[in-house]
Amino acid sequence: MIHTTVGQLGHFFVILSFVTALVATVAYFISSLGRRTAKQAIPVEEPQLAYAGESSFGGKTAKRKAPVQAASPSAPEKDDWKKLARWAFYIHGAAVVGVAASLFYIIYNHYFEYHYAWSHSSRALPVHYMISCFWEGQEGSFLLWLFWNATLGVILTRTSGSQWEAPMMTVFALVQAFLASMILGVVFGGTFKLGSSPFLLLSEAMPDAPIFTADPTFVPKDGNGLNPLLQNYWMVIHPPTTFLGYALTLVPFSYCIAGLWRNEPFAWIRPALPWTLIGGLVLGTAIMMGGYWAYETLNFGGYWNWDPVENSVYVPWLVLVGSLHAMLIAKRSSTGLKTTIILSISTFLLILYSTFLTRSGILGNASVHSFTDLGLSGQLLVYLLVFVGLAVVLAVSKWKYIPTDEQEASVYTKEFWLFIGATVLCLAAFQVIATTSIPVYNKILESFGKVSNLALPADQISHYNKFQVWFFVVIALLTGVGQFMWWRKLENKKWDALITPGIITLLISAGLIAFGSIKNPVYMALLVASVFALVTNGTILLGIVRGNYRLSGGAIAHMGMALMLIGILYSAGYSKVISINTSGLLISKQDEFTKNDNKENKENTLLWLNQPERMGTYQLTYRGQRIEARDVPGYIPRKDVMVIEGDFHGIAQRDIEQNGKVYHKKGDTLALYPENTYYEVEYREPSGKVFSLYPRAQVNERMGLLASPDTRHKVDRDIYTYVNSVPDPTAENKWEKTETYSVAIKDTFYLNDYVAILDDVVRTNEVEGMEIGPTDAAVRARVRVLSKTGEQTLSPAFVIKNRMVAHPAEMSDELGVRIQLNEIDPRTGKFTFAVNRTQRDYIVMKAFEKPLINVLWVGTLIVILGFLISAVRRYREFSKMRDKMI
Repeated sequence: MIHTTVGQLGHFFVILSFVTALVATVAYFISSLGRRTAKQAIPVEEPQLAYAGESSFGGKTAKRKAPVQAASPSAPEKDDWKKLARWAFYIHGAAVVGVAASLFYIIYNHYFEYHYAWSHSSRALPVHYMISCFWEGQEGSFLLWLFWNATLGVILTRTSGSQWEAPMMTVFALVQAFLASMILGVVFGGTFKLGSSPFLLLSEAMPDAPIFTADPTFVPKDGNGLNPLLQNYWMVIHPPTTFLGYALTLVPFSYCIAGLWRNEPFAWIRPALPWTLIGGLVLGTAIMMGGYWAYETLNFGGYWNWDPVENSVYVPWLVLVGSLHAMLIAKRSSTGLKTTIILSISTFLLILYSTFLTRSGILGNASVHSFTDLGLSGQLLVYLLVFVGLAVVLAVSKWKYIPTDEQEASVYTKEFWLFIGATVLCLAAFQVIATTSIPVYNKILESFGKVSNLALPADQISHYNKFQVWFFVVIALLTGVGQFMWWRKLENKKWDALITPGIITLLISAGLIAFGSIKNPVYMALLVASVFALVTNGTILLGIVRGNYRLSGGAIAHMGMALMLIGILYSAGYSKVISINTSGLLISKQDEFTKNDNKENKENTLLWLNQPERMGTYQLTYRGQRIEARDVPGYIPRKDVMVIEGDFHGIAQRDIEQNGKVYHKKGDTLALYPENTYYEVEYREPSGKVFSLYPRAQVNERMGLLASPDTRHKVDRDIYTYVNSVPDPTAENKWEKTETYSVAIKDTFYLNDYVAILDDVVRTNEVEGMEIGPTDAAVRARVRVLSKTGEQTLSPAFVIKNRMVAHPAEMSDELGVRIQLNEIDPRTGKFTFAVNRTQRDYIVMKAFEKPLINVLWVGTLIVILGFLISAVRRYREFSKMRDKMI
């Protein structure tokens, strides 16, 4: 049965959200016109009108023009339009919730007749991964963005104050109309398509598929499932956090546009400042969540790969942090005010540009995880250009209301250092976005009939690093000097206060460089700058907490940033491969034709099942394949379960026991997690301590081998392990042609290149899977196999039961052997064995040591704390001011 009702309801909610967003935009716009601002303004001193008065940048005073508000000519009419706008926006928010609920209902109930559910989900996925399915596709991610914008919009209608609500929410509602159009899925004239609907039926999405010609009501039994790389708990929380960060950049943008619109280029900063701080906190947290997801899930050996999609979030965040610092000096500097306006507008526009980059398909193969084009590239471009045009035209037309300083900044003012810091952040952002946009340059030139030979850097990590390292050396130094300036520790043009922190910095840095054997001058510079930032901000923090801890947010955030830089320096700059291949075996044939000095052969270790190998100070042993059962903690041996392919269930081949508790008896059916196979690698430390890591891999028909690492976290370092090559875990063993051996007791023969000795043949009453009665007979051979790691005994049986002969085989994955006792000749005393050989179980793995990586994660948490303290403080200031005005 086709469940069309829920899809129709969802599509209705999409249309309703689009229409109500347009209604809210028009109504808020008309309400804003009712609150006209006089075009002529008179100078007013700051004590008379907060944040509209004098500027003391560089010791001189520059009067600002503060507009005088004119009374509204028709207050009742204005209130009616605002009331209509509010209700329209509330209905819009409810409609967005309705769309989200409808789509999740379809995914959760496995309505695979819908293209979105079929493309992104499957019956095997647990509930938390079904949530990830919701935003794996473009339509779902746009819907998530819509939801956060609607949520913030509702909050702002209640908290922004009457003077800001109408102009600011006009911008908000217009953005929502554009976003809602992205999932509208309406076709005009049979050719023009507006948006891509998440409620499209499979038969509508693929009308030419032969299956629908034969059976128009066909519904797949299962879906394609979630991308294996996204089957990670960080993917449940990382995308919502990212899109909340996207949504938060709209708040300062809307306040800024509203301030320019009302000819009040300064007053908007105070209400926008706490939102900017929250936006910096959330977007920065999302970036690090993505980095941690990459570290846990991808196998490039790190947490940041300078992928274009990573860059497209990193750049707006840098500009957002730059705008935050510009806001802090806007009160006293017209340069800071102009910079604040430009950067607040640029942050949101860069979010739109990033969306265009990652969702238009323009990046092509330049990114490993950008979206493909759904035919929305033109619509995305219009979305971007509309807001670029509106923002630029408005800013240019209102520039005359921004005052000008009479004297340039002095290097002995805090405003100067904050401005320089914001500038360096923006330069760092520009360097990244300029390179990331190379595919855009090529496309523009191609549209004019030109052929472009521009290409992204072959080694993008080294390309970006060689610039970004120096930018952050400067930023780290500026945080120290800037904080001393901010708290007036450097007065009367004297720098004496920096002498003691400077000496401490040099002593600590010299010790770290000497004991850490740091020889790279670039790394030395970054280390010294980071330690300087840590020491200077720590000094400031000690002074602040004695007074008012609420003022400590900036110092704490800067200290966290310094720790992050130190963590990045050591974990990335001094990451060491410990899986050095000393066997002499050629692991990768590709290196024969490359110039990387057999890097892959040198840095990968081949491990045979249960055969220990030395790796640095560790002894490694591969212990076999493991799988996950839904109701059993940890991992269970794959051979203990007969997996039913395509059913996500298995049958226990023996009792499933963990930690002394039996979860399933032999023969029970148990539910399994899909697709992934884990490979237990046992590490034995020199002290004798043993621990195991479980890197996972999936042999995917569409994507090849998908490997994810496992990590052992220590205080001073991580041991990071992943597999590079494995036998196909879904393939059955391919046994070679049967070989026979007739041997007497104590004779020697060969099994798969191993020496084997028949030690004895003895009577037995126990044969697995058989009941031996009093009239039956059974014997078991004891075949001792010698290998370089020791001995192993194989015990094939020979059974006579009810006058029938059985030859139960004995198999060894470790030896790659299956052996049967086929004949017993009492006349000659010879025993005949049938032997088959197969590929032994193995893995090729790579392992790193990443020193001090926990310093990076700790620094991230400290940065978040600093942002949070600052945001709470600034919001309290704004609330007090708003309450006074009321």
